[in-house]
Amino acid sequence: MNGVHDMGGMDGFGKVEAEPNEPPFHAAWEGRVLAMQRAMGHAGAWHIDDSRFAQEALPPQVYLAASYYWRWALAMENNLLARGYVTRAELAAGHALQPAKPVKTRLTLDVVNEGLVRSSFFRPPQASARFKPGDRVRTRNFHPQTHTRLPRYARDKLGVVELLHGCHAYPDSVATGQGDDPQWLYTVVFDSREIWGADADPTLKISIDAFEPYLEAA
Repeated sequence: MNGVHDMGGMDGFGKVEAEPNEPPFHAAWEGRVLAMQRAMGHAGAWHIDDSRFAQEALPPQVYLAASYYWRWALAMENNLLARGYVTRAELAAGHALQPAKPVKTRLTLDVVNEGLVRSSFFRPPQASARFKPGDRVRTRNFHPQTHTRLPRYARDKLGVVELLHGCHAYPDSVATGQGDDPQWLYTVVFDSREIWGADADPTLKISIDAFEPYLEAA
């Protein structure tokens, strides 16, 4: 979707200030939010792309005012509500008011100690790859109302396929409840001037990973 989260190429947000020796968390609650998010992911309550879409759907004034983990928390609340794991009354009370909806599996200390790994998104191909390294392609100029991994700044741009990464679950379909819909994934390289215009540094290249539905033959 075209939201305030898609900040590539946007001006007016000031200088990026790097924090020396930045800690993993600035407050204890941030660590708890991460733990809760990982627990719900392990339980199969929702997909990572559902989490991304829930953040993207936050109102712009909320998204811009919230810190990184506060966005996570707000998005998680919306996903919990949408899937019936909590009620608004329970969120307001800060504790359960009725028996909880069961989950497929629980994230226990034993599981954590054994080492958490991210799920694989590789999927069996449904058809042959349309493109190969060296092919010239153009990204589509589309404006979906739902989740997409094609950034706004890279739409309707000419590039060259550099790598083919195999077939993966397609985020645009997963986040809208349409299943994995496996699609081929490519690294596409663009000249900086194609992306940012004539004033860009001509020695720079920009690479993005793009799913096949994002691409057309140039």
